[in-house]
Amino acid sequence: MAATPVWSVDPRTGKQREQVGVEASAADVDAAVRAAHATRGALADRDRRIAFLRRAADELEAVRDELVRTADAETALGEARLTGEVGRAAGQFRAFADEVADGAYLGVIIDHAAPDATPPRPDLRRYRVPLGVVAVYAASNFPLAFSVPGGDTASALAAGCPVVVKAHPGHPATSSLTGQALRRAAAGAGLPEDVVSVVHGFEAGVELVKHPLVSGAGFTGSVRGGRALYDAAAARPTPIPFHGELGSLNPVVVTEAAAEERAEQLGAGLAGSMTMGVGQFCTKPGLVLAPEGAAGDRFLKTLTEKVAEAPGGPLLTEDMREAFLAGVAERAGLDGVEAPVAAGPGEGNAVGAGFLTVAAEKLAAAGPHELLLEECFGPVTVVARYRDEDEITAVLSRLPGNLTATLQLSTAETEGASGAGARLVEEVTPLAGRVLVGGWPTGVAVVPAQQHGGPYPATTSTSTSVGATAIERWLRPVAYQDAPAALLPAELREDNPLGLPRRVDGTREG
Repeated sequence: MAATPVWSVDPRTGKQREQVGVEASAADVDAAVRAAHATRGALADRDRRIAFLRRAADELEAVRDELVRTADAETALGEARLTGEVGRAAGQFRAFADEVADGAYLGVIIDHAAPDATPPRPDLRRYRVPLGVVAVYAASNFPLAFSVPGGDTASALAAGCPVVVKAHPGHPATSSLTGQALRRAAAGAGLPEDVVSVVHGFEAGVELVKHPLVSGAGFTGSVRGGRALYDAAAARPTPIPFHGELGSLNPVVVTEAAAEERAEQLGAGLAGSMTMGVGQFCTKPGLVLAPEGAAGDRFLKTLTEKVAEAPGGPLLTEDMREAFLAGVAERAGLDGVEAPVAAGPGEGNAVGAGFLTVAAEKLAAAGPHELLLEECFGPVTVVARYRDEDEITAVLSRLPGNLTATLQLSTAETEGASGAGARLVEEVTPLAGRVLVGGWPTGVAVVPAQQHGGPYPATTSTSTSVGATAIERWLRPVAYQDAPAALLPAELREDNPLGLPRRVDGTREG
């Protein structure tokens, strides 16, 4: 049986650009995983791993122009956006190199023996070790920062885990180029190239999550696809952790006082956020609770003007375009739903931005309007007009988990620990991994304090996929009890030869 070719497609025209390769067979996946598994010992060398991560950043930057051209041809995301993505991807590798050099991620804890305690206490020494081979499922909407050279790959490699990436079919040529860059970086640092490999094809993704030598997986994509892989990971004879980002509505609450204070500013801000990148950000605000009345009308008027002015554009793939158009039509057809600006097909393969309005009371109970509480990927949002605080609470109580929740409060509502602002913060905190007070959620800072993850279905775990603590997903703790000094790993020896930060008998050192 002939192998299925993998084609790069131009989303602006829908035409095939070039054949990148062929879809991986089960035997190909097995070979890639086994080759990756064999590199674990080499990747355990901390100094080489740090050098590899820094070389990876350098290699990506060295081919920046070619990456940007190729990624734009496959995604239509534009030179400026993609140039920024190369910088973000390179920055992530350097940040994880710094994290490995620091050593705190190992979580070293030593509690010395206390034979005179009641009861007596043994000598215990704990740190974290890498899981093993990690499967990464690349995202469509960030062909660099969440794809082959993205945060899942960088954090897993930093943890000491070899990686096999299942490339996204929306940008296979970009995936091939970035995979080659990472393999060059590995060789340049004295590591086997197989610490990173890339496979293509739907069946390859299925085989990957089932492979007995794969010890963990990271995924960014749809609820349907992510849940199927999550279930497969759990159904294995030896289940593995599956860190999936599946979907998020990212609700926004605009209080009446905030609308009275700055309705036009908020309308313009929402329009910019929901149409950014043709609405293809995982943090796009998909549901906005806005007040009825004069202030809410001012907000809606500005939103209408700005969304109508927003340029359209192609979505990442034809499948996404079809799903977007069908999703908008189904939502617009619900009773009581209006479209001040109708989202729909644009010129050629492009789509135009729009938004829907509905009375908040229709979202407060079970029924067909529950569809409006599901993510619609693309440049559309739902504005639910509420009459009072009780309707805000009723709608929020029906929401699933989210990556973000945003509160637009008045100046007065941000003061005091017991006012309306504080109550809303308390209400939305259980719904999201990141709570914004002011601003818009479509910017995700890559810093140690970041939390990019939330309650299901936003993610399948409580971890973050952005920021330094993402490394923790690919590690497991091990404690050694009463082990002779000669048998201890260097990280846990009494003289601390690696100079690691640690906690000894309750006192932090380093």
